[in-house]
Amino acid sequence: MPTDAGITLARQRLGPAPLRALFDRVARPLATPETHGAWYHDWRVVALDGTVMDVPDSKENAEVFGRPGSSRGERSGYPQARVVSLVECGTHAHFDFAVAPLSQGETTLARQLLLSLKARMLCLADRNFYRWELWNTARATGADLLWRVKKNLVLEPEALLADGSYLSHLYPSAYARQKRRGGVPVRVIEYALDDPARPSLETYRLITNELDAKKAPASELATLYGERQEFEISEDEFKTHLRGARRVLRSHHPDGVQQEIFGYFLAHYAIRALMHEAAMQRDLDPQRLSFTHALHVIQRKIIARRVFSPQWLTGSVPASAR
Repeated sequence: MPTDAGITLARQRLGPAPLRALFDRVARPLATPETHGAWYHDWRVVALDGTVMDVPDSKENAEVFGRPGSSRGERSGYPQARVVSLVECGTHAHFDFAVAPLSQGETTLARQLLLSLKARMLCLADRNFYRWELWNTARATGADLLWRVKKNLVLEPEALLADGSYLSHLYPSAYARQKRRGGVPVRVIEYALDDPARPSLETYRLITNELDAKKAPASELATLYGERQEFEISEDEFKTHLRGARRVLRSHHPDGVQQEIFGYFLAHYAIRALMHEAAMQRDLDPQRLSFTHALHVIQRKIIARRVFSPQWLTGSVPASAR
């Protein structure tokens, strides 16, 4: 029987690179045109967001990943790794991700993921992701974007549309805005959420490069932006149910930390791929299936190997399962 020491040595021999290579070869958006809840018109809805993961408190991990700041100036409990990923909202499948030290911001990591955006995707992102360069890099992929922006971003109304949105331009600087040089057109959608649990109205400002209000009305896009919460649900599946609530990663060396995170992404993708296949067989929305139940079934049956069979790379698995 393998021992803990034997498994540790085997992990050290393997390293993180093969797991990352496996994810890159296998992971892709799962939804087919027949998948319920994954599309808005002919757009595949995806979300870009980030999180942090506690890693073991070792000298090596602290030096590589860093610690979060403390308001009292005290040393925080654990070093943390920053993770940013792209998730398909309808299936909760992560199809690209980046891991880095805590000192690297989410927008820095997001640049590494934008090449995974494609035409006929509609990418949702929170207000912390907007940067002029990042927006234009994402726009150049051919994807459509629906990003929330901060209140201090100057967006001068230029034409009011029938659905209540308005056209404006983004500029790389205040000087460029003053001279009207180098701007890119956007449509702006503003609305407020009347939440009884909050003391005041929460206002939202969304920008999109889809300028046709008839094709994508403001009211529908405002509702659709709520799908960004599917990333948070997927994160909960990943960090609470798959890893275990309030559990810290085990590896005391940065290479092992990366290997663990890569392994969790692979395991989550495997489970979500099987859930999507099961939903397709019953013509159900994948979000109606329980991730926790699927995880328990897989733990009992040990069938996750089907997802990463070499058949996936040769194309012999049916398209609905791939």
